[in-house]
Amino acid sequence: MPTLGVNIDHIATLREARKGKEPDPVAAAILAELGGADGIVVHLREDRRHIQDRDLRILRETLRTRLDLEMAATDEMVKIALSVRPEMVTLVPEKRQELTTEGGLDVISQGKKLEEIIPRLQEEGIAVSLFIEPSEEQITEAKRLATDFIEIHTGSYAGCRGKAQEAELIRIIRAAQLATEFGISVNAGHGLDYWNVGAIAAIPNMRELNIGHSIIARAALVGMVEAVREMKSRMRSA
Repeated sequence: MPTLGVNIDHIATLREARKGKEPDPVAAAILAELGGADGIVVHLREDRRHIQDRDLRILRETLRTRLDLEMAATDEMVKIALSVRPEMVTLVPEKRQELTTEGGLDVISQGKKLEEIIPRLQEEGIAVSLFIEPSEEQITEAKRLATDFIEIHTGSYAGCRGKAQEAELIRIIRAAQLATEFGISVNAGHGLDYWNVGAIAAIPNMRELNIGHSIIARAALVGMVEAVREMKSRMRSA
């Protein structure tokens, strides 16, 4: 069974709607851990639309599990990561106009930049993951870049049904197999919910699933601890 990383960005989104102090994403992270989260994921965006620098620093000091910092591949974010020292950094694409991350990072076109960033983080003991599409070309480039992990973008899988979803699932399974053959650990995330998580959780070489929106939405009704427990139960039953 893969482990579960809970993304708490949308707790901060709700707080920033009124620029107040509540709800506190740090409190949400602690409750997620009590519910069984194996790690906490936050995306520090360049425009600071939800998670703030202060949140990141406090999370680093209070988490009992591990911290996965999603961030753009920029010099500013690398400096922050080297200062905060999360257990993992996940490099993601970022557009200011998007509501949420819209696809995987094109590691082929950004190869030169990533050649500089990845070793800088790894040399300081920070594991690096690349958030990419389930394609052979992207995974082959990830191998060349010597990343520790990939996180397979599951948005296309989550956004379709029937035969189309089955085809996307096959792509993800094959991508996970290839990455494993290359010696790269495999995570997955984006768009996963209580109904579609089972098939992804059942992939034998899947290391961790990172899930945010569906857990936060469920938490609004039943509380964070119960929402995380329910997701872990769905993953376990798969």
